Amino acid sequence: MTAIASHSFPDAVAMLRGLGQLRRRGVTPRGLLFLALDPRGVVYLAVPEDVDEVARIRVGEKMAFQWPFEGRYFYFDSVHRLRGDVVLFNGDRRLQHPGNAAEVASMVAGFLKTASAKNVFFGCTPHQPGSWMYIDPEVVALHELGFVEVVPAAQGLLARAMFDNRLFFLPFTAVGRAGEKEAWEPVFTSPLGNLVMLERRVMGSGLVLTCEHGLLEVDVQGLPRVTERARVPLESGFGVVGRIDGGAFAVTVGKPQPWGLEDTRPALLVGAEGGGLAELAAALAHTPAG
Repeated sequence: MTAIASHSFPDAVAMLRGLGQLRRRGVTPRGLLFLALDPRGVVYLAVPEDVDEVARIRVGEKMAFQWPFEGRYFYFDSVHRLRGDVVLFNGDRRLQHPGNAAEVASMVAGFLKTASAKNVFFGCTPHQPGSWMYIDPEVVALHELGFVEVVPAAQGLLARAMFDNRLFFLPFTAVGRAGEKEAWEPVFTSPLGNLVMLERRVMGSGLVLTCEHGLLEVDVQGLPRVTERARVPLESGFGVVGRIDGGAFAVTVGKPQPWGLEDTRPALLVGAEGGGLAELAAALAHTPAG
């Protein structure tokens, strides 16, 4: 079990200085486990207590950690550094309340740049999803258009829409139009009900969509063309957050709602021999959802 050390900073600038100190100690983006704000805009960051653990932590494993801050904290899910110094970040919709979430995300993106990394993923926490794009000086709240859990792909951005059974696509050439709903093109329709969660990153060319009535894996290599790879009907409340190279899926559990999964928990790492959805479904049959 990885021991977690928590740090707090009064503002984004202080956090940036703290990130510099952590980098000198050997902490890389992989070692950023949780990032949150409180209602006053104070920044909270969790990293491994032992920096030697950083190199051994994989993305899927981070999503299985128990969140360290209890109370009224607003967590980030991910921060992505896009082309042209555009910053995309996903997380708790209440991140907009303190007023400094975009500045914090921008500072994290700068930390990513020094490490030649494009993104960082944090642990799995329960919240209403929010997604933002920061194109300095403008912050676009994509969830106000209905789009959440935005995932970069090779050709552009993918997102689900709340209360909708379609996957949407915005090419990188149209990032400047991200705040226009009509710029997002529907590229896939789920046969298993509304999309309630997207896997946080494309793996190879595959992306798992958690739907009201099961799991789908789609191939996004030919965007805007999207094809179905696998389908597993399921009524349990399991949702795929991510996966580890080699087969294990990071699977959370929540209450399926038409808008998404409610009251999600830290992910479980569920082994799937062969790494496919059919194997995952077999493993989940022996995993309690309660």
